Amino acid sequence: MAVQEARGADAEGVHEGGCGCGDCPHGAREGHRRAVAAFLRRRDEFAAGQGLPAGVAHSASASRQWVSEELTQRAEAVAERGRAEGEMWLARLWLRTLCVVWGAFLALLLGEALTAIGAGWTSARTAALLAALLVAGVLSAACWFHRARGGALAPVIGEDHRMSTSRSVAACWVLFVGYAVLLLAARLAAASHHTERDALISGLDLARGAGVATVLAVVCGIAVLVRRVVSLRILAQRLQKVPAHRPRAADLLTDDSGRGAFTDIQYVAVSAVALAFAAVRLARRPDQLPDLPWGLAVVVLISAATYLAGKYAEGGRPAILSVVRAREPGDLDGPIRTGDDIEIRGAGFVPPGAQTAERLSRMVVRIGAVDVHVPLVPVTGGFRNPTDTVLTVPVPADVEPGSLEVQVVTAAGVPTNRYTVQITE
Repeated sequence: MAVQEARGADAEGVHEGGCGCGDCPHGAREGHRRAVAAFLRRRDEFAAGQGLPAGVAHSASASRQWVSEELTQRAEAVAERGRAEGEMWLARLWLRTLCVVWGAFLALLLGEALTAIGAGWTSARTAALLAALLVAGVLSAACWFHRARGGALAPVIGEDHRMSTSRSVAACWVLFVGYAVLLLAARLAAASHHTERDALISGLDLARGAGVATVLAVVCGIAVLVRRVVSLRILAQRLQKVPAHRPRAADLLTDDSGRGAFTDIQYVAVSAVALAFAAVRLARRPDQLPDLPWGLAVVVLISAATYLAGKYAEGGRPAILSVVRAREPGDLDGPIRTGDDIEIRGAGFVPPGAQTAERLSRMVVRIGAVDVHVPLVPVTGGFRNPTDTVLTVPVPADVEPGSLEVQVVTAAGVPTNRYTVQITE
């Protein structure tokens, strides 16, 4: 029914300003926006007790199950819209990166022309433009060959469809050092006197570029090591990862749930400051690698170590702390029986980035040999069940009375510890 309504909405304004179809970039975006708005409106109606069929309105458990199934189907339709919008957005990203690359080249050209007024045009300025032109050409080729995966940004987009902070920082340092070497190479090719050539070659000595070389080695090593650490922690079920429907620039400064992450922010900020300092040094002395002071280099290394430590410390396996019988007001106290609701208390049930209804509906509670899907219970603005610390599920009639183990399987596929409960007839 939700899919039919979405298709009906698509018929409005085909290929116009309010296009809602899925075969053009604007249509995918508008279709996803409308699907999300319709879902939120329907969720709030259910939270207010509206829209329930007369056949299930008399039973609290039946109405809860019907609402959960209806919201799950609608959430799947919204998620499908989101995936389509993400793919279309990613396919258009290469054009944006291409514009940014050539915009930066034009800004450099304008800056060179303005600063040359009075001082005169030099061979160093020509070499800087030639090096920038070569770098822009390489990035443009990368944009074309990876146009379906984000253009030049494809190498810094992680497997979870988010911008990788470690890869982005390493890529910036690689591009900067590569540009500096190309600048020296262009000047060396244009040099006509052996004294000038010897001076340019000596500008590549390790003694002068040791700080930049050390920082480059460390940030590239951090990018490789972080990927390995995250992969091992996921396989060891110590870290829960759910993919995003598309990358965002904010991913560089936030965790998977979208909240600001201190380790990421300080790593990006310190690296940006160090890169700006190195760029100024290169502009002032274009005849050698920028001599990054060891004090600033050590600050970048400390920042990188902090970021890596944060990657080791983040996450954790979800855990069940207790299971109790859910008691409605007016109910008598008693043991857990089949048909009762149980309340599972713990931590880490909702992985970061899995707060959407489509992800929440994937949560399962295993009671003995029976898998019970966690029902979605809406409230205005969100869901009362499930939450990160509390889940409420019914004990189905198929569960045999006795001592049984309860286990939660999160949306990321990570199971919790097993907790033993007693179920009576």
